[in-house]
Amino acid sequence: MNKREQELLSRQVLEILNDDQTTNKGKSQKQRKNANKKMRRRKRRKRILIALSSVLMVLFLFVLFVMKTKTGRGWVYKAASDFVYGNVKNEDDTNEDQIDGDYHAEDTRKEDYVKNYLIFGIEKIGGAKNTDSMMIASINTKDKSVKLTSLLRDSYVEIPGYKANKLNSAYSKGGVKLLLNTVEHNYKIHLDGYASVDFEGFEQIIDMLGGVTIELGKEEAEYLNKTNYISKKSNRNVKPGVNVLNGNQAMGYVRVRKVKTLGGANHDYGRVVRQQRVLKAIFDQYISPNNIFKILPITKEGLSYVTTNLTQKQIEEALEAVIENKITTIETFRIPVEGAFEAPKKYNGIGYPLVLDWDKNRLELYQFIYGDTQEEARDLLPGQ
Repeated sequence: MNKREQELLSRQVLEILNDDQTTNKGKSQKQRKNANKKMRRRKRRKRILIALSSVLMVLFLFVLFVMKTKTGRGWVYKAASDFVYGNVKNEDDTNEDQIDGDYHAEDTRKEDYVKNYLIFGIEKIGGAKNTDSMMIASINTKDKSVKLTSLLRDSYVEIPGYKANKLNSAYSKGGVKLLLNTVEHNYKIHLDGYASVDFEGFEQIIDMLGGVTIELGKEEAEYLNKTNYISKKSNRNVKPGVNVLNGNQAMGYVRVRKVKTLGGANHDYGRVVRQQRVLKAIFDQYISPNNIFKILPITKEGLSYVTTNLTQKQIEEALEAVIENKITTIETFRIPVEGAFEAPKKYNGIGYPLVLDWDKNRLELYQFIYGDTQEEARDLLPGQ
């Protein structure tokens, strides 16, 4: 190999070596670049995980504080009561139901461990206003219970300032104040406030829930389909057995009193049974999984049909009493009790009233609401 050939070969080897070095250098830069990217991604993920863990820890501690401390739960009660109070019709917002002055009667029973609220529905037909359904809702923190006592509308009562008459006539004579005073005067218990809803609101609430499931007997179904208790003729299509009643149909159902219920209750007792069945059906439908995403708007809309004289603080205290005492069931009762009333065709000019043996009924009422023994209740009856 001559000198020229040797120089050419040397240049070729150098070029190959230079190409290899350039290639290796390029690969090294790319690898380093990829490695840096991976490292940055790992650091970013780590920062995100740390931030997320911190947020979750804070939320966990907050929920723990809210659920496990009375102060924390107090925030919840305050927020919930603000929501309720902000959406109901307070009596200050309506001249129709406003109470002027004190409604309390003398010689009534009041206990620190019981709060009693009168709940009633208003029937407006032909310009008249009667309370078609009345219940006393009681929260008892001593025996940790919520109790509903239905007061039969045809009960013959003394109405302060007026001639004695049926209980459902008191509202038409003197509004909410006279009704509350009449209930306290006759049943001898202290009422801490009231809540009312008219029939239109009752129907709207049920329609918002998608109806309520009620089982009807054959006689009930036939009666509802041929009378005006269901006010809209197009809705008079119920059937014996299980029905999903809309608001108008449910309103007709709870007003019926001249045919027996499924189970045999009749007259005002039957009406009370129907009212309690519908209230339970409303509660069941309200907590149904189908309504889980509609609870807030349903609650907000439903509250707009309620009128009350309860303050925000009273609502907050009621919520606190129920939750702090872990009250999850509702007990029901009715006055008059069996064997403690008469039902004449006419009494003092009033047709078909229920004339109560007041001592017997007050005795039973005290035992139910306050958890008394018979002896304790008797000792606390007025005049004893």
